[in-house]
Amino acid sequence: MSDPGTPTFDQLRVFLAVVDVGSFAGAARQLNRATSVISYTITNLEAQLGVMLFERDSTRRPQLTSDGRALLTAARDVALGFNRLRAKAKGLHQGIESEVHVALDVMLPAARVVEALRNFHDEFPTVPLRLRAEALGAVTQLVLDRTSMIGVRGPPDVEIDGLERIGVGCVHLVPVAAPSHPLALGVNALGAGRHHVQLVLTDRSPLTAGSDLGVIGTHTWRVADLATKHMLLREGIGWGTMPEPMIVEDLACGRLVLLDMPDFKGGHYRFFAIHRTDMPPGPAASFLINQFMRQSHGMNGGTLPAFASTDAAAPIVLRHEHTGDDMGCSD
Repeated sequence: MSDPGTPTFDQLRVFLAVVDVGSFAGAARQLNRATSVISYTITNLEAQLGVMLFERDSTRRPQLTSDGRALLTAARDVALGFNRLRAKAKGLHQGIESEVHVALDVMLPAARVVEALRNFHDEFPTVPLRLRAEALGAVTQLVLDRTSMIGVRGPPDVEIDGLERIGVGCVHLVPVAAPSHPLALGVNALGAGRHHVQLVLTDRSPLTAGSDLGVIGTHTWRVADLATKHMLLREGIGWGTMPEPMIVEDLACGRLVLLDMPDFKGGHYRFFAIHRTDMPPGPAASFLINQFMRQSHGMNGGTLPAFASTDAAAPIVLRHEHTGDDMGCSD
């Protein structure tokens, strides 16, 4: 017995149309062809594969044979692969990136990240995304060394040569500890936080070397990621600041409490979308930046600045002069 032949994409499309519509005539109308052409295509496909796909004699509506049912899923998978290939080629022809590398600050609220990435997937389903989550200067470093095309970073709030930026909102950081922690027992004296272990995020980059942002304790523990810091705080090991949206449930159920510290009230952690000046984002990366911009303007009822394109196919360029200090945060 000879091996099955190789079906064409058109043959598979006709096969799936007959299955989905339920008749040869319906498939003909859907594909704008004669019914005889549909029948001829199916006959040739069956001959190539060496199996009968439809029972034509038992009913007026063609029914899949057991072999047809067995091959249906594979046919759909192959057709989907063809469609993805065509969509990918179309995107490349339109200048859409083959993939997008993005670095996001760990302080970004999860709801913002999920919304932006879901919209990105809906708009660019064929564009792979490479996502890195980092703290402090590490996001900037990834963009500077071209590992990531774009980033959304937090502090330090300084201009860096070769980078463009725009503010995309902020998150409120609050000092917290477990209810059993000494600082959680009531109003604290001035400077009380210095006498207890403060949990501080480590910057993987050298950009914040020599500067401790928001550190008042003389006894600090350095942790590499926000999840570890969160875990230690809930276990009563030290105190520290956390993004408020991340600990809403902890505060509500008493796993963490806000600290009353006269000299340390927390503050706003501002975010900036960034890219290298010599590497302006393409349509897909620009769309993702626009998602974070829209979120930040939605926080304070603002409107998008004129340079922020609403067209997914048009790249945007960030400008130094727009620092975004009024985007979504009020002091």
